[in-house]
Amino acid sequence: MTASTTGCPTGSITARTRERALDRLANRTYDVIVVGGGITGAGVALDAAARGFRTALVERHDLAAGTSRWSSKLVHGGLRYLAKGDVAIAWESARERHALMTTIAPHLTRAMPNLVPLGASTPALSGVMLEAAIRLADGLRVAAGTPRSLLPRPSRISAAEARVLAPGLQWAGLRGALLYWDGQLEDDARLVTAIARTAAAHGADIVTRCSASALSDRSLTLRDELSGESFEARGHVVSATGVWAGEHEPSVRILPSRGSHLVVRAEAVGSPKAIFTAPVRGRRGRFVFAVPQPDGLVIVGLTDEPAPGVDGLAPEVPEVDTRFLLDTVNQALARPLSSQDVVGRYAGLRPLVEDGAGASADVSRRHLLVDEPGHPVTITGGKLTTYRQMAEDAVDAVCRRAGSSVACRTRSLPLTGAAPRDVLARAAAPARLVRRYGTEAPVVAALAAEHPDLAVPVSDSCPTLGTEFLFGVLHEGALTVEDLVERRTRVSFDEAALPAGRALAQLALDRAAEFAAHTPT
Repeated sequence: MTASTTGCPTGSITARTRERALDRLANRTYDVIVVGGGITGAGVALDAAARGFRTALVERHDLAAGTSRWSSKLVHGGLRYLAKGDVAIAWESARERHALMTTIAPHLTRAMPNLVPLGASTPALSGVMLEAAIRLADGLRVAAGTPRSLLPRPSRISAAEARVLAPGLQWAGLRGALLYWDGQLEDDARLVTAIARTAAAHGADIVTRCSASALSDRSLTLRDELSGESFEARGHVVSATGVWAGEHEPSVRILPSRGSHLVVRAEAVGSPKAIFTAPVRGRRGRFVFAVPQPDGLVIVGLTDEPAPGVDGLAPEVPEVDTRFLLDTVNQALARPLSSQDVVGRYAGLRPLVEDGAGASADVSRRHLLVDEPGHPVTITGGKLTTYRQMAEDAVDAVCRRAGSSVACRTRSLPLTGAAPRDVLARAAAPARLVRRYGTEAPVVAALAAEHPDLAVPVSDSCPTLGTEFLFGVLHEGALTVEDLVERRTRVSFDEAALPAGRALAQLALDRAAEFAAHTPT
C-alpha cells in the first residue's frame, strides 16, 4: 500500500503518537498532567500547552467518552440562568459563547433561531416575563460584543411566521411566538477532539486507554489499559474527571444529574428550521427543547433527574424519561409523537457540585476549583459552554503552585480546523464536511480519491462517510469501532444504521492498519 498523498494535518493523534507519549510519561517529568479526556480536561491540556508547559492528558477510555458527548449540542448564552436570577453564570455563558462562535470554533458552531410558542400552555403573563428575560439575555450578547449579524435581536412573531419556522407546531390556540437566536454546536464530541488535537499541535501528549490512580499534587500512577503495564508519572496533576471527581478528591461531593434525550426523524415533527420549546407542566421556567440537527434528525430533550450510582459512560434512558419527554413536547405539536417515532436515545450525567439546593434542576451550574496542598488541582461542575474559563482557572491554579506568571492564551486561540466564516464558505469540499472538519474538510474529501470503497455513506438515512472513519483513525486518535461510530462520528444516534456503520468503521480500521504497516516508524 502506498503512502497517502493527503499529508499529516497539524496535531494528529494516532496509535503511534500514543505509544511515544507513554514512553515519555514513564521517563520524563512534565509540567502538567491532566486526568480526564472530556471537554474540561481537553480544555485544560490546551490551555497549559498553549502557555508553553510540557503537558500530557491521560484518559481511561476515549476522548469524550462520558458526559461531554451527551449534551444538547448547544452553545447557549445563559437564558435559563437569567430566569433563575443567576446573572453571573449567564454573563459567563454569553462571554464564552462569543469566543467560541467568533474565534475558537466558527466551523463547529452556528446561529440557530429559537421559538417559544405562545399557546394555551403559556399564559399571557408568562409570555411577558419570558420576553423580558430574552431581551435581557440579548443585552448580555451586546455586552459580550457578539454582533447582530451573527446573533440577531429577539422579536415577537405571528403564529403564521412561527409555523413557517416550525411547521409541526400545534395551530390551535397559537397566538404567536417569541423568536431569539442562540448558538448551536455541530457535534460536542467533535469539539472535544478538536480541542485535544489543538493541544497536541502545541506539544501536548494525548493518551487514551490510560487510567490514573493514586493522584497527588506532583505524581500519579498510570496504567496502559492496552498492555496492562503500570508506572509512576511526575508533574503537577489536574483532575478534570467530571462525575468521577469524588474518586480523586474526597472533599468534592458530586450530585450526578441525568439529562435524557430522544432522537427522531425531522419529518416526524414537521422538519423544523428552528429550535422550539414546550413548557414543563408545574415547573416554572423549565422547558423541553426540540433541536434540529443538520443530518435530518431532531433531538428532543432534556430531563434533569438525580442519578446516583448510574453508569457515567453511557447511562440508559429509562422509560419514565422517554414518556416525560414525549408527553411534554407533544403539547406543542399538531401531530403527537409516539415511541415508534424514536430512532435513538441517549443520556449524560451532569457533574453537579452538591450545594444543598434540593432537586438537581435547582443546583447551581457554577464550576468548582479545589486547590489544596498535597492534592491534585480539581476542576469540576460547570457546563460545556464555559469549559474554556474552567480550564483557565485550573491552569492559573497550577501556575500559582509552580510560581509561574504565564498568561492564558485560549480566548483568542482558534482550534484545529477553525477559520472565519467567509473563509469556510469558500472551502473546496462538500458543505457537510466543512461543518464537521472546517479547513480540514478538503483532506477528508481527498481520502475519497485514494479509497473509493470508503467514499460511501453508512446508509440512506445516515450520510456519514467511510472516509470520515478513516480520517478518525489516521488523525483523531480513534482506536476501535466504537470510537468511530460513537464519538468521531455520531452514527450511534441512528440505531438502525449502527450495524452498517460498524462494518464500514471496521473496514476503515483495517485500511489504516495496512497503511501503518507500510509506513516507516
